[in-house]
Amino acid sequence: MEKPGLRERKKQRTREALIDAAHDLFCANGFDATTVDQIAEAVEVSPRTFFRYFASKEDVALSRADEQLTAALKAFAAQPADMPVLTAMRAAAVDVIRRYETDADFQSLQSVISAHPALTAARVERATARFDEVTRLMGTRMGVDPAEDPRPHLVASVALYAVQATVAAWRASGRQGQESELTGQAFDLLSEGLDYPAEPVSTRR
Repeated sequence: MEKPGLRERKKQRTREALIDAAHDLFCANGFDATTVDQIAEAVEVSPRTFFRYFASKEDVALSRADEQLTAALKAFAAQPADMPVLTAMRAAAVDVIRRYETDADFQSLQSVISAHPALTAARVERATARFDEVTRLMGTRMGVDPAEDPRPHLVASVALYAVQATVAAWRASGRQGQESELTGQAFDLLSEGLDYPAEPVSTRR
């Protein structure tokens, strides 16, 4: 792989500096109270320079979440070719989440996003925008064409939405554990199947 040139390395450093400054300000002052001007000033660049890298304050706030999803998809594609699709996604998701759990800055930012409904919704929207990419990866592993076989769409929906929603609901109900642990548990339950038997009518209250 060709090594990035000096110009590209400088651009990457500026981008990272803007992300770090924005996250520090969001965690210290809150998302709503932080302005683009403050972020740019912290890095000693102009607001115009900020907008060369990010479309909005929301964009920079969700940049690490985007990176986490990209890392999970890359890890999924790298799983052994003979590994079943849900098993491969579980392995990739748990591994990447576990790595991010050791990043205190990332965890602080997650708290900011979780406390801000608009950011939470935007994160879901950004994941949704990558649905086709996830579906293609699922189809490739399964050896089927998503245009003809509906199963990759189903598994992609589970990976992008169902597991995350389940973990959030467990958290809200007071269930304890690291996100990587709860994510693994959710995938395990899915692997066992969801057509649970109904309770006999005679035993219902």
